[in-house]
Amino acid sequence: MVANKLRPRLDERDWKITLVDQDETHYYQPGFLFLPFGGYRREDLVKPKRRFIPPGVELIMNTIELVEPDKNTVKLGDGTELGYDYLIIATGTHPRPDETPGLGDDEWRKTVFDFYTIDGAEALASKLEGWEGGKLVLNIVDMPIKCPVAPLEFIFLADSYFAERGIRDAVELQYVTPLPGAFTKPVASRYLGDMLADRKIALESDFLLERVDTANKKLVSYDEREIDYDLLVTIPINMGADYIERSGLGDELNHVPVDKHNFLSTEYDNIFALGDAAALPTSKAGSVAHFAVDIFTDNFIDYIDGKPMRGQFDGHANCFIESGRGKGMLIDFNYDTEPLPGKYPLPGFGPFSLLQETEANHWGKLMFKWTYWNVLLPGKGMPIPALMSMAGKIREEA
Repeated sequence: MVANKLRPRLDERDWKITLVDQDETHYYQPGFLFLPFGGYRREDLVKPKRRFIPPGVELIMNTIELVEPDKNTVKLGDGTELGYDYLIIATGTHPRPDETPGLGDDEWRKTVFDFYTIDGAEALASKLEGWEGGKLVLNIVDMPIKCPVAPLEFIFLADSYFAERGIRDAVELQYVTPLPGAFTKPVASRYLGDMLADRKIALESDFLLERVDTANKKLVSYDEREIDYDLLVTIPINMGADYIERSGLGDELNHVPVDKHNFLSTEYDNIFALGDAAALPTSKAGSVAHFAVDIFTDNFIDYIDGKPMRGQFDGHANCFIESGRGKGMLIDFNYDTEPLPGKYPLPGFGPFSLLQETEANHWGKLMFKWTYWNVLLPGKGMPIPALMSMAGKIREEA
């Protein structure tokens, strides 16, 4: 998105844009959620990355070994060194099962599964297809994670999937989270907690996982609570890229500390971090990356011209929540305002309802895949403002 938006605005005689990546394939990650339930296949979720690189941008396929910020240099895996005037870090955050004792052991993708990777989602699809019941536990190891509503969506879709197969009575579902409730924000947490209860999905909150006892199929918390499972679906600790740690650029989770309004590194005046790679006090969600890039692009032009950066990102996040049985919810919030009920984007009309299950929200989520490939990645404009609006929202107490 950054390359597509900046290339037309920077004179090619003066500015060279180099994009370093290590994977030729781009994945539509929101689709991983549906893959375990037969909603998508791998081929529905992948496209060649080069298709989205604009003319005038150099693409280098390589790993990143190190950033040397004092030398304005990026060292690649093959020893190549790239100099830069400005560096934009957008290397995301990634599941790390190896960070939790027992999680990535011999039972990985046998009785313990993930769905935040395409290989994990495919393996889980094969497992669920022949699974005849028992206790399925969904566990979030720790926050922050990318797409923080996806675990809730998974458990709602699992409830719907097993009901459609006629085995819901043979399945016990439990949602285990380190949070004090179903979600991070009080009003949304109440709505979503009620939805769990209505579906007879048990909620275990404030559960900080210490280890997984795969031999006895138990989750063990730091306060010595134990939860049994037959099938464990996990969202492991999420961490930024390893080179962030090697370069001394990140926090304890390898996310880059930045100004939350303009994404400029708190340590270096020519390094920015965007999307999940940045340590921001908002959701690590695709919508945040999209809205952030809209703000960043204008700010970057100001910055290189020696002007103050006028854009002030407000942490805007906008997420559809698939709730099963052909319905979904929508939440819209920012740094200061939690998700509230109402209509979006037009007051009174919508067509989407906030914090309410509707078929329109379900179809909105499914149709977003076309928007992602054809509008967002090519850097085209969206008729939705980057900053959150209170229009259509109804304030209520938590």
